[in-house]
This record gives sequence, C-alpha cells and structure tokens, in this order.
Amino acid sequence: MRIVLRHTFIAALPLLFGLVAGWGFAYVQQSCSHLVGFAFAAKCRGVQLEWQILFHTLGTVAGYLLAAPLGAWFELRGRRVHQASRINSSGGPS
Repeated sequence: MRIVLRHTFIAALPLLFGLVAGWGFAYVQQSCSHLVGFAFAAKCRGVQLEWQILFHTLGTVAGYLLAAPLGAWFELRGRRVHQASRINSSGGPS
C-alpha cells in the first residue's frame, strides 16, 4: 500500500504544482489593470487568461522536473533496501 501511495503522490506533483502556480497568478493579478495598465484594461481579459495558462504550464513543468528525480531516487532507494535485505537473509556477508 505504501508503494501505491508513494507513486500516486509522485504522479500528482506536476498537477499540484500547475494548479498552485495558476491559482497563485490569479490571486496576485486580481484585475486586468494590474497586468497591462488602466488604458488597456477593457481588452486584456484574454491576455490575463493566456498568462494564467502559461503559469499553469510552467508550474506543471516545475512539478515534473521535481517528480522525475524524486521518483528515480525512491526507486533506487527501494532497490538498495530490497537487495540488502535479500543478501542479509540469505546468509551472505553483512
């Protein structure tokens, strides 16, 4: 069960990072006038959405860049522990 939870957590990291980045941008940029200025505020809704999608994408990439090495590290650590327990249980050198 621990392995399933670990893999689920690692697989969810890019999604979580993307959502946090997009929501963070939406929280910081509460209106279009903060993004482009007062003169172009009436026409900037599309620009704000484009930036929010960009932040979602960059957050997802950052989550992937964290999840890939983290998953590899967990996998290598698990193999080392499994091999060490197999050697110790078979009466090999300890």
